[in-house]
Amino acid sequence: MKIDVLTLFPNMFDGVLTESIIKRAIDKKIVEINIHNFRDYTNDPHGKVDDTPYGGGAGMVLTCQPIFDCIESLRTKDSIVIMLTPDGEVYNQKKALELSNSKHLILLCGHYEGFDERIKSICDRFISVGDYILTGGEIPSMILIDSIVRLIDGTITKESLDSESFNNNLLDYPTYTKPRIFRDMEVPEILISGDHKKIEEWRLNEQIKKTKELRPDLMEGKNE
Repeated sequence: MKIDVLTLFPNMFDGVLTESIIKRAIDKKIVEINIHNFRDYTNDPHGKVDDTPYGGGAGMVLTCQPIFDCIESLRTKDSIVIMLTPDGEVYNQKKALELSNSKHLILLCGHYEGFDERIKSICDRFISVGDYILTGGEIPSMILIDSIVRLIDGTITKESLDSESFNNNLLDYPTYTKPRIFRDMEVPEILISGDHKKIEEWRLNEQIKKTKELRPDLMEGKNE
């Protein structure tokens, strides 16, 4: 997979792309990730990429020309252009799995007071990471990158993926490691029984109980 990110703040991605699972996926050539400063594409002699809004109002609005030119220089027949925006579809694990099967993603990060509305015409999808306000689309794009790359074959083991939260629309079951007793808190007896069938049953029951208590909306399928 190839991922291109359009941003005005490329240095924000340094840590994300040079540590942990994403770095290993890049090193193994499972994914190619490129960060583009779309300011480099502006025709404005002063390097401007924004301007005041028609009709008045606070803040500055990102202009069409540099973003159109940047996307058009990267786009192929396999590309999916995603605008990170509060008015997009709310992101979840199902969408991460869907996008992990793509060949090429172009992620567009906004900033300031948002995009000129006409920029939407060059985008294929619009995604929000939740109902709250951030200073820009950089952190949401990092969320997409992290959640998608880890699902690509070869990034992490299939066993780890199969046991994760949300795969069956349930939260994950409780996990424990050594020591067996810590400050009078004991590991559940079933987990040291060696009876794998009963352990699996216990884990599923714990997932259901935990999800009903903490995220009943998942049980109702509201995050589909």
